[in-house]
Amino acid sequence: MRGSETEAIETISIALRHHRERAGISLSELAKRAGVAKSTLSQLESGEGNPGVETLWALAVALNVPFSRLVELPTPHTRVIRAGQAPRIRAEHSGFAAGLLSSCPAGASRDIHEIALDAGELRRAEPHQPGTVEHLIVVSGSMRSGPVEEPAELGPGDYTTFSGAVPHVYQAVNGPTTAVLIMEHS
Repeated sequence: MRGSETEAIETISIALRHHRERAGISLSELAKRAGVAKSTLSQLESGEGNPGVETLWALAVALNVPFSRLVELPTPHTRVIRAGQAPRIRAEHSGFAAGLLSSCPAGASRDIHEIALDAGELRRAEPHQPGTVEHLIVVSGSMRSGPVEEPAELGPGDYTTFSGAVPHVYQAVNGPTTAVLIMEHS
């Protein structure tokens, strides 16, 4: 198993146990509600299982939580996920895999922008309103982006998130660069 898959299973294990206990239901009751075997659920909570998207979806519905709450990693102040390194969950019956980069917190809204930087361009951005979080995925080229004091070097497919409420930069490193910028406002 790859490192990102092991990390995903650990996250799922902790999240399942947390949400089940918060709901005040037993392993048997959750298994029954989700239509999965109790032994499967027990393995997942102990970090030994390898769930498919369908199983996790059924568990999320039974727990009345968004799917993302079962698979999202805890978020540090600034986070970078390199292309192909997002923890992926595979479908049980098709060649489909999904890696959650970020979920939208309750009460927040998001704006999606395509940005383009000419070769060598540096864009300094002033702080946005408190609670603004920026999510950036590089499409082509390479760039340096993030808070002024700790920008991350990013290539195609890399993802980063950081507070937009502090001074931050976008800089094309080697030639023209394009990216998708998602601004989250709470």
